[in-house]
Amino acid sequence: MALHKNKLNVKTINYHIVAIRAFFRFVLKNDIDCMSPDKLELAKTPPREVNYLDEKDIEKILAAPGEHTKDEVKQARDFAILQFLYGTGLRVTELITLQKKDIKLDSNQFSVVGKWSKLRSVFATKHAINALKIYTKLRKDTSPYLFISLSRNGFGQHLSRNSIEDIVRKYAALAGISKKVSPHTLRHSFATALIRKGADIRAVQTLLGHASITTTQIYTHVDDKHLQKVHDLLDA
Repeated sequence: MALHKNKLNVKTINYHIVAIRAFFRFVLKNDIDCMSPDKLELAKTPPREVNYLDEKDIEKILAAPGEHTKDEVKQARDFAILQFLYGTGLRVTELITLQKKDIKLDSNQFSVVGKWSKLRSVFATKHAINALKIYTKLRKDTSPYLFISLSRNGFGQHLSRNSIEDIVRKYAALAGISKKVSPHTLRHSFATALIRKGADIRAVQTLLGHASITTTQIYTHVDDKHLQKVHDLLDA
């Protein structure tokens, strides 16, 4: 109630409750009497909204570097970044820490260390791999990182999270996309496209690196047209 009075949102309040639950479990584990953690209920949260792009907008944003960036290396780098975000479903933190040695250009499969230091396999589309081949061929530096800063001060260092976000926002605006677009929007678009094409939700969960299927289920309600086609099978 105190947190609510301080105008914290429900999600933040739940984080606090989870922390208190963990403390109570620790206390009980050490044979000290206290309130049962199960009596602390989490507040109900509104359904999470999925912000994603349809195929037309994806085509526009992917074409933007070639249409608006003159510098050849920067154009190739930015195009490869967009292709990788959409074509792999990677999180930004996973993307920026990728090194050259992590990816073999003759294979579309590689591994990343995601949340909770969990290793998972990632698959890239042929378009993403082709974009990466063009980008790496143009590079003359010796940096071990895959996607690097081209600025004078930070040249060769891996791009920051903010830099990737700025790149995505920039090309979304140049592509004429009015809605708010972030790197996570491309990850959402990746998952939504797979669900639309009939991918098994468990497979999508694995590709995204979600610990719980509940997290992945947010994508199943975004495509009513797909559900309509499935229902129409009854009339076939």
